Amino acid sequence: MRTQAPEGTGLTSRSVELAELARHRAQDAEEQRRLTPDVVEHMLRTGFARHFTPTAQGGEDGTFEELTQALITVAEADTATAWCASIAASLSRMAAYLPTEAHADVWREGPDTFLVGTLSPLGKATPAPGGWRVSGSWAYISGIDYSDWALVCAVVPRAEGDPQDGPPPARIFALPRGAYAVKDTWTSSGMRGTGSNTLIADDVFVPETHSYSRRRLFDGAPLGSDAACHTVPLQAANGLSFAVPAVGAARGALARWTTETAGRLARGAGRPGMPGPVRTTYEAALSRSAGEIDSAQLLLERASRLADKGPAVTPGETARNLRDCALSAEMTVSAVNRLFSTAGTSGQATDSPLQRAWRDVNSISTHVLLAFDPAATLYASHTFGL
Repeated sequence: MRTQAPEGTGLTSRSVELAELARHRAQDAEEQRRLTPDVVEHMLRTGFARHFTPTAQGGEDGTFEELTQALITVAEADTATAWCASIAASLSRMAAYLPTEAHADVWREGPDTFLVGTLSPLGKATPAPGGWRVSGSWAYISGIDYSDWALVCAVVPRAEGDPQDGPPPARIFALPRGAYAVKDTWTSSGMRGTGSNTLIADDVFVPETHSYSRRRLFDGAPLGSDAACHTVPLQAANGLSFAVPAVGAARGALARWTTETAGRLARGAGRPGMPGPVRTTYEAALSRSAGEIDSAQLLLERASRLADKGPAVTPGETARNLRDCALSAEMTVSAVNRLFSTAGTSGQATDSPLQRAWRDVNSISTHVLLAFDPAATLYASHTFGL
């Protein structure tokens, strides 16, 4: 299934060439545990980083719908490349929340600046004259080896008059590449090519203009933009960053499985009396998995169109988007696991794209933002009026 891609900026059509390069470099990325330099260069040239960069800085202020189609195109060829492309787009969107004084600095070299980062408040920041001093260690920063800037999250002291209960306040800080070190820690069995290593900052000074409250992301209240892609509440859009590459990976796995299984059937597999699964097993695996993947993609396409409403997204739509992103991840896991279990021993070879997609999809599904139960609780609470 492939729905008509929106015209938009042309990102989806440009992604076809990136997908082909990523397909050829995927095994190299697996072995090196990071994307190859030519893939990163092509990813940026394709326009993923600039997709949500403010137009005032030469960016596109693009749509989630177009980004979703482009990411699926790339993920069909290589999940790790699509994941890093999604990070590049997502973190540029979050950088637009910085005060406008910081925009010229962050995008000094142009709209294709590669930003990486995390919203996990794993660092600490203390006030300093004109800004903050930030220290911390943040793991799982995908694409960090090639980054130009990073956004990190740190807890800050409570201001006078702030409530003393609940979690401490947190802020987002923009750090230039020279302000942080990279520790090689990425040894995951899945998503190996993402190079999701650890960022370390040691008492880095960050100007006040290069920081904002993390609460602004959740509220869709940027300091430096009023574009729809920047003013959508975080929870209405953030799950797309992670669920979409999984759907693309599942589509790629389905295509490879179908080609290989068709050849196996042509050689006589599946006939009564032959070893291995019977023909109806393959037919059921194809039909169920294809249906689940189609359903997951349709849910994410609807979620992306809702995210494009920006501040007009309702709390009910936000809850449904969270539900749909988590549910789509579950469906892609179900589909890919079924395909893998009927692929035979050849599908388990270390150079098989099918086993790589199987590992990648299962790895993505464990992301905290794709956990179904919290999403179900929010959706049910809203639906029941609780």
